[in-house]
Amino acid sequence: MTPDDRALVDRFLDMMAAEAGSSRHTLAAYRNDLERTAETLASLGKASADDLARLGAAWAKLSPATVARRSASLRRFFGFLIDDGLRNDDPSGTLPRPRLERPLPRILEATEVERMFEAAEERAASGEPAAVRNLALIELLYGSGLRATELVSLPRGAVRAGQPFLMVRGKGSKDRLVPISSRAEGAVGRWLQLVPADTLWLFPSGKSHLSRVRLFQVVRAMAADAGIAPERVSPHVLRHAFATHLLSGGADLRVLQSLLGHADIATTQIYTHVDSARLVELVNSRHPLATRTR
Repeated sequence: MTPDDRALVDRFLDMMAAEAGSSRHTLAAYRNDLERTAETLASLGKASADDLARLGAAWAKLSPATVARRSASLRRFFGFLIDDGLRNDDPSGTLPRPRLERPLPRILEATEVERMFEAAEERAASGEPAAVRNLALIELLYGSGLRATELVSLPRGAVRAGQPFLMVRGKGSKDRLVPISSRAEGAVGRWLQLVPADTLWLFPSGKSHLSRVRLFQVVRAMAADAGIAPERVSPHVLRHAFATHLLSGGADLRVLQSLLGHADIATTQIYTHVDSARLVELVNSRHPLATRTR
């Protein structure tokens, strides 16, 4: 990458951090995409539409998801250059646009989740600290649909007695309210009795909080305890189960979007595939024309 291109990328990332509130991980992903692209161009900032059109061949061995992400990064980058008056034209129209098939989420049946809770509750009844903690973890994962990072980074005082909602900071440093069930409140309350008073975290580990990797291991071990294949279960699978089972129970899609913290409702709509039969029945029974005869 040329010094001029590097300066432009740094300026772009400064804007993304200050104005868009992009996280450190998002900024790193943008930088990587732009730097990898610059390796195949004489100049990133001065690239023409023809230059970008040739990227399709250069990216032929990459996955469609990677090509789509890099193209999106470049479109955002050139949009920034235009907004700041550094370019008068937008060459990004010739970038590759691979067709992506959104994978369906892995889910657990309600009966399988119930088995995980039964096993977790039985272990927690012993009072063993790790078991008490694990029950609180699964209650928040499945009961509130938290992302792994959101869960492990909860502060010690995040869950308060009698407070039915929890404020979490999700992707893009956006705050949202999520519900706390009485079950989860009780499980967390029992765990708090064992948490050192001087810690900053609800789930402390060493000098910081429980890691995402450790949470992944804990959840898989809990699945194995319940007689479920560990490879089928992860923190994100429990988040999927939260969404799927709420939708199946009649939750509104917009409400679900808010609970999950999805910026785009199209992301939330993927959960409708699991309950298509109920949706068809709903249309047939509730639509104004459902009872009309020919």
